[in-house]
Amino acid sequence: MPGYRRSDLPFSAPCRHARHDCTIVPALAGGLLAESTEQVGITSDMMRAAMGCFVTGVVVITAFSAESPVGMAVNSFVSVSLDPPLVLFCASKTSTTWPHIRRAGHFCANVLTARQEHLARRFAGRGDRYTGVTYAHGATGAPILEGVHAYADCEIVDEHDAGDHTLVIGRVVELHSDPGAAPLLFYRSRYRPLAGP
Repeated sequence: MPGYRRSDLPFSAPCRHARHDCTIVPALAGGLLAESTEQVGITSDMMRAAMGCFVTGVVVITAFSAESPVGMAVNSFVSVSLDPPLVLFCASKTSTTWPHIRRAGHFCANVLTARQEHLARRFAGRGDRYTGVTYAHGATGAPILEGVHAYADCEIVDEHDAGDHTLVIGRVVELHSDPGAAPLLFYRSRYRPLAGP
């Protein structure tokens, strides 16, 4: 990081919280730390509870692999760069769908509307995810789900190991949005509509 030297950053520093003691572990100047969360006193449940306080949208990642469509729901999706146009999603290493998307070499990120919770649940579950689902083909051949808030059709350009997930970076080759639609949100492990002003 500009302005910091590795020697300036201690491995950990104590902090006094109003209700408990905690340890701050800077994951800076050297990439992701190799130590597991348990080794620094942070459990998976603690991470899940804290990160659940961050509101996200819901995206279905689709691809066309081996003559058939595949897809999975994710909420770890971000815009990375405007020029070139890059986006990123996180795929769990236990996912059985991600290997098919990787082999396809492309994906479409379908941003769901508040009326599409049923699609989020279907693509987060197991079994046939496309029965009764209407879609078109994007420039890469990936399925574009009907009626989505927005979509970004992408070619996979890079991936990075990140703990129990893989960070997948795609270059956008086609996109569209419907500004009149309302988004589906995910907060504290529940789907929620966007509250009014």
